[in-house]
Amino acid sequence: MHVLIADDDPVLRFALRQHLERWSFDVVECIDGNEAWQAMQEPSPPPLAIVDWSMPGIDGPTLCHDLREVPALAGMYVILLTSNASRTDVIAGLESGADDYIIKPFDWDELRARVRIGSRIVGLQQALGVRVNELQQALGSVRTLSGLLPICAYCKRIRDDQDYWKQIEHYLAEHSNARFSHGICPDCMQKHLPEKG
Repeated sequence: MHVLIADDDPVLRFALRQHLERWSFDVVECIDGNEAWQAMQEPSPPPLAIVDWSMPGIDGPTLCHDLREVPALAGMYVILLTSNASRTDVIAGLESGADDYIIKPFDWDELRARVRIGSRIVGLQQALGVRVNELQQALGSVRTLSGLLPICAYCKRIRDDQDYWKQIEHYLAEHSNARFSHGICPDCMQKHLPEKG
């Protein structure tokens, strides 16, 4: 899985890259918020991002807010890195659209655990997206009949939109996924073929 990292501190950025690659992630490295925003505009942006709160260009909270406004990016899992440790800052960071919040200096094992949680959530979202698409396709292929059907009181034929009268089975076959086989019910057997009954 690709992970975007955005931090203007080259030492921390290098350490993040080293650890993430050791944990089997592919890294997209950005030196500031503007570069991160550009990387997010790519056709297949990383589904997970670790962004610094304070960086040149677009800061972390603004980046989180902006990406939540773009439907294609709204599902990105974002971990906000910051040295802002107050309760007010934590709330502001999460309300900006971050999914997680880690205070610097942080423990690498804790970061690994949080990145894995984010990766698992991204995987679940992607699987859910696939299932939703399958369901939409299935619903799209289901054809239903609704409204008023003009039917002859005598022969039971149905009038279609072109004002033609069709046998009921032909009409239903054209307007639904139903398939028909023919048989004779017991009442009709007695009425029409009494010698067979």
